[in-house]
Amino acid sequence: MEAQAQGLLESEPLQERDEDAVASADFSSMLSEEEKEELRAELVQLEDEITTLRQVLSAKERHLVEIKQKLGMNLMNELKQNFSKSWHDMQTTTAYKKTHETLSHAGQKATAAFSNVGTAISKKFGDMRYSIRHSISMPAMRRK
Repeated sequence: MEAQAQGLLESEPLQERDEDAVASADFSSMLSEEEKEELRAELVQLEDEITTLRQVLSAKERHLVEIKQKLGMNLMNELKQNFSKSWHDMQTTTAYKKTHETLSHAGQKATAAFSNVGTAISKKFGDMRYSIRHSISMPAMRRK
């Protein structure tokens, strides 16, 4: 009897294979009319309890929404909070830190390279300007 009572008190839900096994078994021929009537009454009671639990859950969900509205919490605020928390969590990961460090280092290298290219271009234009000025001034000197 204790093993049978323990089975009713299991905290784990039925697994699909358990449901299949129960569904395929035909217990009706093994039960007396009195046992069938008791099971029907239990079935009705369970269905009523499930309906009541659904109603209670629905009422609690409505109450939750009301409290959130009173506190000024709406869907957009919750999304912002969730996004901020997720962004913060992501920033603290090792992968993010390594990627950020690598990209930062690459950015510094690229900045230095562009600066060097800019300096070289400026120097080249300076040289060309000097060369052009020198070329322009030379014929004038030759005419004299």
